[in-house]
Amino acid sequence: MRLLGLFAKAPVPGQAKTRLIPELGPERAARVAEAFLRDAAQRFSPVAEARWLCYSPAAQPAATAWFEHLADGKWSLWPQPNTPLGERLARFFQDAFARGHRQVIALGADSPTLPIEHLSQAFRELERVDCVVGPATDGGYYLLGLSRPLPSLFEAIDFSTERVLGQTVDRVIQARATLAVLPPWYDVDGPADLTMLAGHLRALATTGQGGEWPHTGQLFPP
Repeated sequence: MRLLGLFAKAPVPGQAKTRLIPELGPERAARVAEAFLRDAAQRFSPVAEARWLCYSPAAQPAATAWFEHLADGKWSLWPQPNTPLGERLARFFQDAFARGHRQVIALGADSPTLPIEHLSQAFRELERVDCVVGPATDGGYYLLGLSRPLPSLFEAIDFSTERVLGQTVDRVIQARATLAVLPPWYDVDGPADLTMLAGHLRALATTGQGGEWPHTGQLFPP
């Protein structure tokens, strides 16, 4: 009954991690995106009974083939429609509930060090509330989970801005839905985030906690 959807974009140079391109160039930015995806697919596969790799661009055969290889039989592929993010999220939850899932989580691939415990906690929260949100430090959210359809959560939201979290909470209140909140975590989108990630990984490695994200760790050799 638990479903985890990992939203991911193919790591194509020039199309992936575009905010990093001015500093890293298209090839290195794409390698960052690929490392995040490989670690996320490996780390989070044990969390839920059902797992969808929600990929784009679904219309490109090369992207589909790449994600089929990444899925490795542990994830089912769910092609994202070619629509704005809010519509894609709404469609994901609509399809998930239509197929009988009752605790559904959408997760981004931009938080490579996100503790697995946050996902486990999110599913536990969905046993008692309608919605669970994981606030991102940039004003958005790294995770959104629902135990019943709430399509209004994706309407009139300024996605990719610092207003996303506040607007989403407003929609939860307007829908008279119950809410649980996870600990905040950080996404890695721009150069400052990448610097933060490098320092975090170095600190974790110093304390012996560096083995959970091997591909991301290779981006920052000791």
